[in-house]
Amino acid sequence: MCPHTHSEPQTPEDIVREEGAQLDFSRDMSYGDYLQLDSILSAQKPLSPAHDEMLFIVQHQTSELWMKLMLHELHAAIAHIAADELQPAFKMLARVSKIMEQLVHAWDVLATMTPPEYSALRPYLAQSSGFQSHQYRCIEFAMGNKNAAMLKPHAHSPERLAVVQAAYEAPSLYDEALRLLARRGITVPTSHTDRDWTQPYEASDAVEQAWLQVYRNPKE
Repeated sequence: MCPHTHSEPQTPEDIVREEGAQLDFSRDMSYGDYLQLDSILSAQKPLSPAHDEMLFIVQHQTSELWMKLMLHELHAAIAHIAADELQPAFKMLARVSKIMEQLVHAWDVLATMTPPEYSALRPYLAQSSGFQSHQYRCIEFAMGNKNAAMLKPHAHSPERLAVVQAAYEAPSLYDEALRLLARRGITVPTSHTDRDWTQPYEASDAVEQAWLQVYRNPKE
């Protein structure tokens, strides 16, 4: 009879080695290093004894990260539209739409906090409020909702104020879309293509007619 070969059972380490996974990161960049997880995961510092404050902090920190990505995509999309490069802009704006969906659905998690649970931690937050989010304000300005009063909550921080001020003074996504129409030979009044970008948008019958021309010629 042929002898049977009996092999030792594999350990988890053996299996990982066979799959080619790296285990020693003493000299190489690891997953945590790349994502700077030590900094991110140590940034939650509750001020109250309330259990639910961790949820409150993580919810808002992740929202700010999503808004950072949204601004990254919005700024790039606006720049591409200004350069007549529409295909990259379309993809970026599709991504912005999905980020917005993500932000909306994220509130489903926060909704598990009851009003009494929120009331237990609110006194520890002093005057801080999501209203003071400079990234939210930059998104609002990039989308065309300009209001000089919204600069004031950031006046105490010159660095953040400069960022918000730049967004306030720049053409919005819609402003650049109208300038694109004009470059493509569609009549758009100069009052809407060369103006003070800090001012609120004003409705225009001529702009409405310009968009009607677009909608009537979808192939172009």
